[in-house]
Amino acid sequence: MAGFRFQIIKQDKKTKARAGEIRTPHGVIKTPAFVPVGTQATVKSLTPQETKDIGTQLFFVNTYHVYLRPGIEVVEKLGGLHKFMGWDGPIITDSGGFQAFSLGRDKKFKSTLDTGNQAIKLDQLQKTKVLQEDADDRTGVLVKFLEDGVEFRSHWDGSRHLFTPENSMERQWQLGADIHIAFDDCTSYPVTHMAAKKSLERTHRWATRSLTASEKCKVESVKLGKPYQALYGSIQGSIFEDLRRESAKFVGDMDFDGMAIGGVAVGETKKEMVDVLDWVVPLLPDEKPRHLLGVGEIDDIFALVRRGVDTFDCVQPTRLARMGRVYTNPTHGKLEIDITKKLYAEDSKPIDPGCPCYTCTHFSRAYIHHLFHVRELLGYRLTTIHNLWFMHRLVRDIREAIADGRLLELEKQWVYNSDT
Repeated sequence: MAGFRFQIIKQDKKTKARAGEIRTPHGVIKTPAFVPVGTQATVKSLTPQETKDIGTQLFFVNTYHVYLRPGIEVVEKLGGLHKFMGWDGPIITDSGGFQAFSLGRDKKFKSTLDTGNQAIKLDQLQKTKVLQEDADDRTGVLVKFLEDGVEFRSHWDGSRHLFTPENSMERQWQLGADIHIAFDDCTSYPVTHMAAKKSLERTHRWATRSLTASEKCKVESVKLGKPYQALYGSIQGSIFEDLRRESAKFVGDMDFDGMAIGGVAVGETKKEMVDVLDWVVPLLPDEKPRHLLGVGEIDDIFALVRRGVDTFDCVQPTRLARMGRVYTNPTHGKLEIDITKKLYAEDSKPIDPGCPCYTCTHFSRAYIHHLFHVRELLGYRLTTIHNLWFMHRLVRDIREAIADGRLLELEKQWVYNSDT
């Protein structure tokens, strides 16, 4: 694991929480860490320098989206993701599978195609669709599940594409991220135990293929003198205890650099997310970092950290910011406010009194309310800066609390003071 190393610095005595460091070729990640999602190789509205100044250590980029636009070859030709984005810190990429599955099934994209807002019509897709005998029963108009991988239609122009464990690994290596994730099969919710088991077995077969393909890429990369790129195995199994435990044991025994825990799907409850962690984490090797995929709302953070998660990504802070919903410390009132509401039109206070971020030290709630009211782009930037600063500061406080043995005390301050 030259160029990649995980070290536990402090273990909480009352919980499974741990503070540590992940060393990568592009820098050190202090854990626990929140990971912003830069879907299109950018945190929307912010420059890389602003993203770093806010406290971002690790940046999540979606392989599926970069593959479609501008294309893997373009990014590779321009020096890889780091140079392409102007970001010199660590980057993690996903396999592309989740987006291929979810966007391919998404009714709004099918509807969009049908209305003529895209280059190809839905009826044209139906006429050209060819189903194979080994296709999954989740196969739809825009996506086809095969043993080899997933074939899908671009939600932009209807063009046909294929993601497999092998080409997913190759594409992530071409992008040059510090951390990759193995290609897996993601189920929707609700799902039957039989369907989830079928999906899990495929995920495990794909895990073996991903690891083999990544090793081949690694050999070629060493010849070219490129930095080490780590690979995390993906643990799935939906909300079923036996499947999650089976997956944790199977993937945990493989030679991955770290573990990625497939997050709960849309519709699943927070209790189900906690249950999954309770089943999975005790079975994972302590010496490897654990990343929870797609989970990271404020009220989730303490629960996942207490259960031993090291890094986690979520679109919620930036997505909410663009809607005008901003975080506030519960000791100052609510955990979240909607800055677009009229009651803030003449409010001279900052979003979060006492917050040292650029937004709160320069602008009032009234001004930001005004920006959203007139749809000025600066409003989205300022709320994004604040929400990300808020998240990184909270997780920094959690790291310090773990080091000082007062994690549960800090959690009580947040949970019991919050009225949301």
